[in-house]
Amino acid sequence: MAEITAAAVKELRERSGAGMMDCKKALSETNGDIEAASDWLRSKGLAAAAKKSSRTAAEGLVGVAVAGTKGVAVEVNSQTDFVAKNEIFQNFVREVTAVALEKGDDVEALKAASITGGTIEEVLVANIATIGENQVLRRAKAVSVANGAVIPYVHNAAAPGLGKIGVLVALESDAGVDVLEPLGKQLAMHIAAAFPLALTVDDLDPEVVEREAAILREKNAEKIVGKSAEVAEKILNGPIEKFKKENALLTQAFVMDGKTPVGDVIAKAGKDAGSTIVLKDYVRFQLGEGIEKEESDFAAEVAATAGLTK
Repeated sequence: MAEITAAAVKELRERSGAGMMDCKKALSETNGDIEAASDWLRSKGLAAAAKKSSRTAAEGLVGVAVAGTKGVAVEVNSQTDFVAKNEIFQNFVREVTAVALEKGDDVEALKAASITGGTIEEVLVANIATIGENQVLRRAKAVSVANGAVIPYVHNAAAPGLGKIGVLVALESDAGVDVLEPLGKQLAMHIAAAFPLALTVDDLDPEVVEREAAILREKNAEKIVGKSAEVAEKILNGPIEKFKKENALLTQAFVMDGKTPVGDVIAKAGKDAGSTIVLKDYVRFQLGEGIEKEESDFAAEVAATAGLTK
């Protein structure tokens, strides 16, 4: 068997765009012949998949699943919204979500877990080649309670448990599901609509708060001219405290009435049920949030494909 050198792997990787380990395996399978290895990669769909992997994947689906007192949300991205309607893609997201519910939310560990057709990573690569678009297992988050319920909600559902926004609400309580499920559903709908940045004010990211504070200070700079230090501090700190209150879930105004803090809604529900209810944690996954989408010039793409210039 021919020796597989690093230089050969590098050359094949540059030529095919495939991953390093795939290139190494291709060379091993073809006795070091780069041309044959290129064909081997193409035959397996790996070269095509690797080239497509450079394309921005900001569409796709969020999957949610719950079993008893635990739940999980998973985001799998694709390049276009069209793929979210594909049965192969939907089944894949559904299977990945089920595995995450059992094994946890570590994405790298999930990629190595087995589903129908191989590991999640292997099936993902095969799906890229089959469907013809880049796809990415982006993130997962699990929540649980010792006693109570985890309530799921999907906004803009494409299929049961799959949609554009997935929410989980973890309620710790001795109250029955007849109390926790309707409360959790309302809270989940609030979370989907109000987009809290953290559970409590203390949980807010200090960098986010400081960045917003700097903007608010600049915005209100003229208002403190000639004011005493005490008055100036109130003028500057007031908007900052308002920002924190409006972006922490428990202090947000409940969307159902527009005025009652979410924390008070939960406290009243617990009082009415005769059992303390604690919102222990929540998840809100919105498809593609934080991903910078590519802007494309369709006319330029057509011209490039046809070998033309403008």
